[in-house]
Formats: sequence, structure tokens, C-alpha cells
Amino acid sequence: MSPQEASGTIGVLLPRDIPHADVIAFAQEADDYGFDELWVVEDLGYRGGLAQAATVLASTHRIRVGVGLLPAAARNVAFAAMEVATLAQLHPGRIDIAVGHGMPDWMRSVGCWPASPLTLLGEYVRTLKTLLAGRAADTGGRYIRLDAVRLDPSVVPEHVPDIFAGVRGPKSLALAGEVADGSLLAEPVSPEYVRRALTSINPQRPHRLAAYNITVVDDDPHAALSVARPALQPLGDPDWAPHIVPLGFHDEFAALRRTSKSVQEFAQAIPEEWARRLALTGTADQVRARVQHLFASGVTSAVLSPVGPDYRTALASLAKIL
Repeated sequence: MSPQEASGTIGVLLPRDIPHADVIAFAQEADDYGFDELWVVEDLGYRGGLAQAATVLASTHRIRVGVGLLPAAARNVAFAAMEVATLAQLHPGRIDIAVGHGMPDWMRSVGCWPASPLTLLGEYVRTLKTLLAGRAADTGGRYIRLDAVRLDPSVVPEHVPDIFAGVRGPKSLALAGEVADGSLLAEPVSPEYVRRALTSINPQRPHRLAAYNITVVDDDPHAALSVARPALQPLGDPDWAPHIVPLGFHDEFAALRRTSKSVQEFAQAIPEEWARRLALTGTADQVRARVQHLFASGVTSAVLSPVGPDYRTALASLAKIL
């Protein structure tokens, strides 16, 4: 399939640090502009994912809302199923849920990083899907232990949401292909990374693939890249190595991070060629073409992450690619 023939949905990420007074307006504008999806994040110390999802679902009319992601160790799966079922009933066909390990440092800081994150994730996703389907969960796993728990028939959703696994490493990706309806890939997501991830996922049935990417649209491509650079600061962390290795400059990238005195210096020193592959930047036509390449590589939902001093202005710019 050529990039011109590829197709998928285009979503936008609700920034985790957006001013609270702009949350509803941002969601409504994303709906009005015609974005297919709006994804909310649950990062430690910021806003809760399910509360955000409920708010924006109730404030919009059409847009599909994804929660990406809920750390499996942070919530009892039976109570999580109650929350998800409620959203799915009240807003049928408009909610997706991603479950993942959570960032190791965050989870350790709250005392709930499991000895085997992979085992927990598998048990959690299987059990969550069982409960949402209205079946009894009677499990005695290593982490999930339920005694014939089920949702009351009055709250079982008619439209069961897709459950994504938000994962990164090859073993976690393989698990996602086995137990989940889709995979959520955090930024940066390049076509090379997608193809490598899909090799690990090895889906044997329909499997959605949502991809976050830092995105800046501007008539001046150099200005767009300048705006995007500060958002590249976290990418020197070893956790992002799986994203960088397929691009062919991982060793040099890691060396640059080691020799930089700060993350700010690191982001500014990233060569332009690398930076352009780590973010979707440029004119509307250029970014649209990059999105098409993501679709051609296997992405089904391209989720654009706005950056800049004013997120609603950034959102308006991103809408130019629609």
C-alpha cells in the first residue's frame, strides 16, 4: 500500500498541563475541527485519566476519547471495570482505554511497581475484558485474584470499548498482540519503529495501533522545528531507546545526551536531521505526508501532541492537516 492509499484516523492529545480553564474548550474545538479522536493522559502528579475522559465526553458530541494510559498496578481491576463500563454506557462507541505498566520510576515512587509487570499486565487486560463483556471473573493469578466477580447486567455496556496495551519492549508488545485489541505507542513513533513494533506484536486478528507524536504545523518549517525542540528533552532517557534504535543513530544520540550539561542543551544540540525524524514538523502538507507514511507503516490512529506556549492556538494549527 502506498502512502497515498493509506488511511487511518487522526487524533489529538489533550496536554497534561493544559490550564484547567482550557480543558473543555480544547476538547470542544478538537471536536468542531473534525479530529477523529481525543486522547487524555494519566501521568503521575497531573490530572486523572478517567475524570478527564468523563468530562470531555460529556462536553463534546462526536469525537472518540481514548485514555492513555491507566497503570495496571494503580487500580483494582474490578473497580476499573466499573468506571470504564459507566463511560461506555453513557457514551456508547466513543471510549477506548489503554492499560500499561506505567513509568517505572513513578510506580516505584508510589510503592506499586510489581516484581513482574508483564504478568500483571496480561492478567489485568484479560480480566478487564472479561468483566466488560459481562462474564464472571474467577481468577487466582499472581496479581489478580477475584472470587466470581462480575458486573451487574444493568451496567454491562452494549458497545464494549477496545482495550489497548500501552507498551514499549518486545515482550510487552508480543503480549499486546496476544491479549489486547490494540497497542498504544508513545512518542516518538516513526515508520521504522512501527514496523519493528509490529514484528513483535505479530497480530493474528484485527489490532489497532495508536501512535503519539510531537507535532508542530507552521508555514515556516524552521520555526516549526524550533517550537518542537523543547519537547524532545525527555528522549535522551534510556527508556526511549526502543524508539531511537530503529532510526540508525542511537549510539550517537546516547553519546550526545551523556555529553550535554542539561536536557535543554541536549534538545538544542540534536542535529536537524534527527530532530525532523523525532517529531512531525513543517507545513500542513509536509506533516500530512508524514502522517500518511505512518498509516502506510501500520498505524491506525495518528495522535498529534501539540506543543508551544498556547495549546489552543497549536490545536488550530494542527487542524490544518485535516
